Amino acid sequence: MTKINLDDVRRLLRESAGVDESVDLDGDVGDLEFQDLGYDSLAVLELTARIEQEYGVKVREDDVTELTTPARLVDYVNRHAVVP
Repeated sequence: MTKINLDDVRRLLRESAGVDESVDLDGDVGDLEFQDLGYDSLAVLELTARIEQEYGVKVREDDVTELTTPARLVDYVNRHAVVP
């Protein structure tokens, strides 16, 4: 299992939920709230579903509310990844 990084999160956001024209995902977005990046809770749920498909890490619904930034999401996924 390959670890996920911020570039992966940027790609998944673009592919699953699109990008608000006013948001620069190429900048330093790690600690910005998803809401400030223009992504609502539905977009974050879609993002976590894509992570489960691609990386095999299930993000529990109870944990989604704590994953408010891309950096927190990366940390969560990497901590829960099954390493062969």
